[in-house]
Amino acid sequence: MTGESDEILARVEDGIGFLTLNRPKAINSLTQTMVNELSAVLTGWEQDDAVRAVVLAGAGERGLCAGGDVVAIYHSARADGVAARRFWYDEYLLNAQIGRFPKTYVSLMDGIVMGGGVGVGSHADTRVVTDTTKMAMPEVGIGFIPDVGGTYLLSRAPGSLGLHAALTGAPFSGADAIALGFADHYVPHDKLDALTRAIVTDGVEGALEAHAVEPPPSSLAAQRDWIDQCYAGDTVADIVAALRGHDAGPGGGPAQDAVKLIATRSPIALSVTLESVRRAAKLDTLEDVLTQEYRVSCGSLRSHDLIEGIRAQLVDKDRNPKWDPATLAEVSAADVEAYFAPADPDLTFEEKS
Repeated sequence: MTGESDEILARVEDGIGFLTLNRPKAINSLTQTMVNELSAVLTGWEQDDAVRAVVLAGAGERGLCAGGDVVAIYHSARADGVAARRFWYDEYLLNAQIGRFPKTYVSLMDGIVMGGGVGVGSHADTRVVTDTTKMAMPEVGIGFIPDVGGTYLLSRAPGSLGLHAALTGAPFSGADAIALGFADHYVPHDKLDALTRAIVTDGVEGALEAHAVEPPPSSLAAQRDWIDQCYAGDTVADIVAALRGHDAGPGGGPAQDAVKLIATRSPIALSVTLESVRRAAKLDTLEDVLTQEYRVSCGSLRSHDLIEGIRAQLVDKDRNPKWDPATLAEVSAADVEAYFAPADPDLTFEEKS
């Protein structure tokens, strides 16, 4: 069984449906076609009694998925935004579809797993990471805000670990992913092929029993004391001030590293991200959060910083974005609130229920 293009490979072997994201040169970044095909294949397999479990992996050696095709988003944003809105609408429907998929869905989150990769991987019911996993929600670096249900996960991470990950955009390890609630099982990278074969012969539980190991300690979890303390502030400016005051001095420390990273990020994206994660914590379901994220993503299309951030990082690659507003102090409450205005149309899940 194959899809209409070669960007998604789908096959069934002895009752296991294997899905492979197949754009290895782009670290399997998601396109509109890929989102459509993933949803269609999952819908078919959900209704197929011959398929008892699904396994998602990424082609190539670099990772499961580096995110959405943000250069396509850039070109859409510079035009009329229609393609970007359609992509997010369909992508978030897919995220919700994965989140409530009625059969075992195993995501092999090896290597780079960022943004949209988290969306197709971390809402699975069986989430595997490895010693090569490099996970992140790095949206603030391109003037965007964590989406794909990322704020649902970030807001439910222990203490303020999720806020730290969201506002720095920094990558974290497989062990950290388990500690944050983005993953469940740790399998050494060199055992992934054996795990995949064992899923066919022994089932998912048997395969994990044979190949999953105790993860190493999470370095992020070990830093919860200072992270919880510094990220308790009401505003990003408060958080930055607390970070600056922590372990300041010769040599600095992880709080100073966080400040340096945050200083490079879009001030409006940081401010909206803080609000988005805190609002997500009060929403009951993944679908509720995705509806909020869709509004925020559509809001970002109206901003200067999304186009400028993608330009600087991925188009011109000068790594020198000119943010507007340029500083946190210039971001108003009204600027932030505008991102949460209802979309037209809003994201709904009626057709998928």
